[in-house]
Amino acid sequence: MDIKEKIKELVEKISKDPKLQAQFRENPVKAVETLLGVDLPDDVVNKVVDGVKAKLAADKVSGGLDALKKLF
Repeated sequence: MDIKEKIKELVEKISKDPKLQAQFRENPVKAVETLLGVDLPDDVVNKVVDGVKAKLAADKVSGGLDALKKLF
């Protein structure tokens, strides 16, 4: 399993679906395992969850910076 590719796929799915966003906020491990369709070992799923959280946060910051650039 290519973890980076899976993180990218999950971020795309979660960022486009408010229900998935809410599920991810409430229980990120369960949300990731549900989206992947597999039960992963704790160390792997935690890496994926951390990667998704980091990418979502980075995308949010990037979107905010883009909005600020448009103001100026």
